[in-house]
Amino acid sequence: MATLHAKLTKRFIDGLKPPESGDLSVFDTELGYYGLRMQSSGKASYFILHGPRKDRRHTFAKMGVVTPDEAREKARKLLAQAAEGADPAAERVAARTALTISQLCDRYLEAAREGLVTTRFNKPKKASTVAIDEGRISRHIKPLIGSTVIDKLNRAAVQRMVDDISVGKTAGTFKTKARGKAVITGGTGTAARVVELLGGIWTWAERRGLATGINPAHGVQKIKGDAKDRVLSADELAKLGQVLREREAQYPAAVAALRLIALTGMRREEACGLKWCEIDRASFCLRLEQTKTGRSMRPIGKSAFDLLAGLSKNDSAWLFPNQRGDNSADMKKAIAALFNAAGLSDARAHDLRRTFGSVAADEGYGDATIGELLGHAKRGVTERHYVRRADEALIAAADRVSKRIAHALDERRADIVDFHAAQSRGRGL
Repeated sequence: MATLHAKLTKRFIDGLKPPESGDLSVFDTELGYYGLRMQSSGKASYFILHGPRKDRRHTFAKMGVVTPDEAREKARKLLAQAAEGADPAAERVAARTALTISQLCDRYLEAAREGLVTTRFNKPKKASTVAIDEGRISRHIKPLIGSTVIDKLNRAAVQRMVDDISVGKTAGTFKTKARGKAVITGGTGTAARVVELLGGIWTWAERRGLATGINPAHGVQKIKGDAKDRVLSADELAKLGQVLREREAQYPAAVAALRLIALTGMRREEACGLKWCEIDRASFCLRLEQTKTGRSMRPIGKSAFDLLAGLSKNDSAWLFPNQRGDNSADMKKAIAALFNAAGLSDARAHDLRRTFGSVAADEGYGDATIGELLGHAKRGVTERHYVRRADEALIAAADRVSKRIAHALDERRADIVDFHAAQSRGRGL
């Protein structure tokens, strides 16, 4: 390799000719350990020498991309940093190999699928929850900040992501299964849930040494929507009940599941995923093995038990199995179709759960009782860890509420108590 020593000015570099073979290194006579390396092809790049013996070469810019003056100033800064112990070459390699947010999310999802990510109840995330996380990551987080290196992510970047999701910049229609699609609209509610997920991913990564520093999702401004208070009136329940009777032959499982939700206040996932072994007829309750809040005992009324008793026993562990029989059916679309057919396109299964709680409040039951009926999270050690019988008072409460709703669904107008009062006093359950 041929070498020269000269002041690397613009005039000198413009007049420099490529070597006939090999490389030519020109060392600057003014700024030590700074130089230009030119190949026989004419390509050239600026470098510095650093390290204890000044034998480590760090190439930092190509000739023509920066001016000679800019290269000199950059070299001066790099040499000053190297003198203080920095290693520019190692830092460049680290930056090139550092995890991006996209790669971090992939690791998080892989761990979640293996049961290594827990909920606030210290239980592994369910497969359905992981699937939701995967959708939020692929449709919002990755497109907006996926290419950002972990240690470069800050609150401002997360705030921009939240703002973009809120105004619908990630909206679109996405193909899911063979004939399925997901219509993503974005909005403030979606933005809030996405940033909460990102905060959880960062906390998970920090505990495993994949991220350091302040969680960039903390302190981000989110627009909080109003709590939903949609409950169905007596007339709306009557319309829904009529559709359930008319469409029972078309959607037998969905009709049964929707009636079960109405009569018990269960979540859609709980009702659709109910197992035969979870029905405790002797204690007038359901003993759910896995719910949003962990194991849960739900006292239910006679109307709900009559419904369960009328279902045909199948060979599956689930009351509503999928086509393969190896898991429960989702039925989200079929249930939505039933609401739409009743002219209730603004209502869904969770509104029936809220209606159940509202009717219970209208009957004079307190928050603690309603919480037991709906399976809200329990705080007591005894309640969480010991199997017990349903309290007689709770069974009576469940029976009374389910009876009222059953009457409304069956359109027995002489027995319908006006639900409008309950609706006005709805507690957003």
